[in-house]
Amino acid sequence: MCEVSVEQQQEQEISDLEQQDGSSMTGNGVILVVNHSRVRPPFSVVLATLLYCAEFISAAWLCSVYRKSHDVAWMSFTIVFMLLPAVLIQLTLTFIHRDLGRDRPLVLFLHLLLLGPVIRCFEALLVYFKAGKQEEPYVTISRKISLKKGQRMPIEWEIGQSERNLAAHRNAFKRTAVIQAFLGSTPQLTLQLYASIQEKYFLPTRLALMIITLISITYGALVCSVLAIQIRYDDYKVQLRPLAYLCMIVWRGLEIAVRITALVLFSSALTHWVILVVGANLLFFFFLPWGEFWAKKGSLTENVEKNFSKLGTTVVLCMFTLLYACINIFCWSAVQLDLSHRELIERKQHWERLAMYYFGRFLENFLLVALWYFFKSDFYEYVCAPLLCVQLLVCYSMAVLFMLIFYQFCHPCRRLFKHNIHDGLHWICCRSGSGRETGRMPSSYSTAATMVLVSEGPLEHLVGQRDAGIVDDMMEAA
Repeated sequence: MCEVSVEQQQEQEISDLEQQDGSSMTGNGVILVVNHSRVRPPFSVVLATLLYCAEFISAAWLCSVYRKSHDVAWMSFTIVFMLLPAVLIQLTLTFIHRDLGRDRPLVLFLHLLLLGPVIRCFEALLVYFKAGKQEEPYVTISRKISLKKGQRMPIEWEIGQSERNLAAHRNAFKRTAVIQAFLGSTPQLTLQLYASIQEKYFLPTRLALMIITLISITYGALVCSVLAIQIRYDDYKVQLRPLAYLCMIVWRGLEIAVRITALVLFSSALTHWVILVVGANLLFFFFLPWGEFWAKKGSLTENVEKNFSKLGTTVVLCMFTLLYACINIFCWSAVQLDLSHRELIERKQHWERLAMYYFGRFLENFLLVALWYFFKSDFYEYVCAPLLCVQLLVCYSMAVLFMLIFYQFCHPCRRLFKHNIHDGLHWICCRSGSGRETGRMPSSYSTAATMVLVSEGPLEHLVGQRDAGIVDDMMEAA
């Protein structure tokens, strides 16, 4: 939602282009890679569009089933959780592509029909299939640092118009995927699972919608993790291996599934108290960035949108903070907000916040499941309740384990860390065993992921000053 963040993410997407035509060494030691022959297919755009359409259609179908069975309450909530993310997605796409100031009546009309992602996907595919048919002059240069076998290699790419347009579409759909996942799919999945427990049976249509929403939530959480890595390591060429994606999918899938199950079980036993639990979580994470902002005595950033007034900027920041709070209710957002910063995102990784979040969330899930166990209804008399409680806690512990495995072995920038997780755990054990402070953490025996980052001084020396020919404005996608 932040203009500067969108620009940087477009440059990051562009930097992932593969080396196709060869390379040459410039005078300042930077490898110049020219790539005009091949453009990566917009798979993320197609996937986000398919998830949007599948969830919308299945929710509408389920609403018709509820209407025939006169389930007015379930139908009303299903419609709300179907339309709310759809409207926000139309506004987001219009805001990012700046269509209000352009003469595109057909596109705006399709957005009014909630078909914005479909026409955007069609535009992205059209750009992809037209790319490479004629030679394009490059419109900008992207400079990144490539990590190969522990060596840092600065590389420059000449970016054509097609690559830049596709990068704009990819980054717009990344944000819509997050909105769809945490403002629509998570409450929708929670509602349908609760309805299934209350009605004591699973409708085929409801089951299909639940599966689609779970896939959408996992994909949205995956996008959050990848965006956090790209923002934190903006100067590096970030490439994730398939094993890293698999590890993140298991980590995020288990984390979200256990969280939603714990909330639904608790709500089935203590219906009204779940409103207090969710409301307290929402208010805490919503006001946390604002509290830090007021504590720093900062001023509102003026880079959200040039034409916005103070009121408009505040409204956009509130919506951005609301999305941040909704993400943290169900899973770790992977980023921290800084409302006084021009990018709205704090690049420094706070590992203590990560540890506190998962420790607190584990305790909360344990309390929710324990309260459900003591106040559960007769519907669960044929369910082994103690075994179910243990399974949920074990699954959440497995989610944390896969998170540690990701940072230890699969993080794309793990070679930039100074100490690995093994060193941190060994230091904690030795400190608690000896009962006194130890000097420093032992040096890492490997190049695996760690919890402490090295100084960025060598990076600045390696990159140097940006050339004047590098264009920073990546927003204009004609």
